[in-house]
Amino acid sequence: MFNLFKKGSQPQDVKAIRNNVLEFIKEQLQKAEGGEGENIKGLYLYITCANEEKHLYEAAVFADNEQRFKEEEIQKIADDYAIALPENWTMEIHFADKAPPEAIKAKDADAALFISTKTKPKVHKDATAYIRVLNGEAEKEVYTITSKRPKINIGRERRVQTADGFMRENQIAFPGGSANESNRSVSRQHAHIEWDNETGMFVLFPDEGGVPPMNKIKVRTTGGKPVKLQTTEIGHHLQEGDQIILGESALLEFSYLQAEN
Repeated sequence: MFNLFKKGSQPQDVKAIRNNVLEFIKEQLQKAEGGEGENIKGLYLYITCANEEKHLYEAAVFADNEQRFKEEEIQKIADDYAIALPENWTMEIHFADKAPPEAIKAKDADAALFISTKTKPKVHKDATAYIRVLNGEAEKEVYTITSKRPKINIGRERRVQTADGFMRENQIAFPGGSANESNRSVSRQHAHIEWDNETGMFVLFPDEGGVPPMNKIKVRTTGGKPVKLQTTEIGHHLQEGDQIILGESALLEFSYLQAEN
């Protein structure tokens, strides 16, 4: 099986891309099976293609339905080659400018794979990113965030008291007394950003004030459609150039690139 896979230059059509990515994943799973197959917790596939090829890779890995790629493609490989994946294994697909250094790069596709196991549970990476305020008035125009800080709160006012009586500090704060109308729809507990060691990425989560019926958060990725965050339990993995709308019009931009003076 898999005799249709061919080595060579990187593919330019959906079928060839899918075949090369699957062949790459198969090889890595077979290596893991040599000693860690039953200990696999999750697969993290990083797509690092150019923007003009993104639509091809999205179609190749069923980006709008990751579960399909997992069950119809990867699980089939595991079954065909008797690779002992546990029942509760997970898979995530991320489009990023670069993959974490621990991820293994494919030779015939713009992709890399990190296999999380019980003995190798996390990607360890130090990262710095920047949150720029494009619309609305915050205490700063640009905020520097790092992977060393576990949580960065976003909301109206620096210090606020929550509904359960506890105090919350917003590191990215929009003053409530500002004359800027965009600040009015930013909730006191609107959102927060966490660093995810497992994927090596920053993740945006809504808080209680940032989900319906209270308020809203939308994210537009570069060249992509707006994504609405509807629950506090599911976050969005931030990518270079993502724009984040808080409420009606307060606008932030996420970037790994420091602004020039």
